[in-house]
Amino acid sequence: MERVYLDYAATTPVDDRVSEIISQYNNDIFGNPSSLHSFGTEAKDVVTNSRAIIANYIGAKPEEVCFTSGGTESNNFAIKGIAYSRKNQGNHIIVSSIEHDCILNSCKWLESQGFEITLLPVDSKGTLDREILMDAIRQNTILVSVMSANNEIGTLEPIDDIGRICQEKGVLFHCDACQSFGKLPLNVEKSNIDLLTINSHKIYGPKGVGALYIRKGVTITPLLHGGGQESGLRSTTENIPGIAGFAKAAEICHTEMESEFSRLTALRKKLSDFLIHNFDGAYINGDELNRLPCHLSFCLGGLEGETIRLLFLLDEMGFAVSAGSACSSNHSNGSSHVLRAIGLDQFQARGGIRVTFGRFTTEADLLLFMDSLKIATKKLNNIFSN
Repeated sequence: MERVYLDYAATTPVDDRVSEIISQYNNDIFGNPSSLHSFGTEAKDVVTNSRAIIANYIGAKPEEVCFTSGGTESNNFAIKGIAYSRKNQGNHIIVSSIEHDCILNSCKWLESQGFEITLLPVDSKGTLDREILMDAIRQNTILVSVMSANNEIGTLEPIDDIGRICQEKGVLFHCDACQSFGKLPLNVEKSNIDLLTINSHKIYGPKGVGALYIRKGVTITPLLHGGGQESGLRSTTENIPGIAGFAKAAEICHTEMESEFSRLTALRKKLSDFLIHNFDGAYINGDELNRLPCHLSFCLGGLEGETIRLLFLLDEMGFAVSAGSACSSNHSNGSSHVLRAIGLDQFQARGGIRVTFGRFTTEADLLLFMDSLKIATKKLNNIFSN
């Protein structure tokens, strides 16, 4: 049975062009970048060149990019590092209610350490209200953290406006851009972003590598202490093959961004139209237009209680889709905090289905999925959802 992967928001397959780079550096450039001999300097050059490539794609200076093990570490570093570096200036942090679990759980931990956390509501499309943000900022607010694109529903947040508000109020702005980096243009200067989280495995690169942009002049407390790598911000021997693969993946995404945006948007619209025309009670979660081109979250009215069974049926038929965030699936509570935040009840919030496309998704794949979805839903029991 041929399998069709439609869960690109969870992770992406590694592009063959990236795999070649990883293999090359695994075999040929194996020195420790901190060593002074030629093996070490060769490895250090890889890190330096990769840092410049990544910085260029977000409008940053190379020295403002700190390599990490991925999005979760970068988000923890940003939230906790700023909290402790600025605790003498204030103890209040603002985040949106639909942030990734690593942001929300970092904030929950900081509450136990004496920090105050404000979770801002979003509207029915998942968009943060600028006025509510302005009203929430206080004298003791030290950081605002809002993602650029939501991982569960795909809605794009108004990060330019958020950055402007934070700059006017003298508050640092952190943005988790793991879902949007490589798919949409990002510029930290234009958006007044002080800290930006990006990672590799969402853009056809290897797992276990990411980066945190830290604006020059922003003081942050390191999470890892040791040999002083990454300008003393993250002490551990750098992942040379991973960093080189990350840079290559970013390069390919930005070269192909415009054409991929159009192609993936067309696939998303085709699926959205199919759902509305073929399923009574189907509804799209998030903003139907202001969203990632490759992302569609929906519920099938009356079948919300059968979502997990539907996913298993589709998997048996060869289609990989998800019920929301891959990380959230580790919890026993199947109710999505994101779907609850946009106004769905607890039953509906268990019924979200996320289909996400990518570089290797074809129109033929999508047509097969749509046919299979119709077949699979006929095996389910309709449950009144209100």
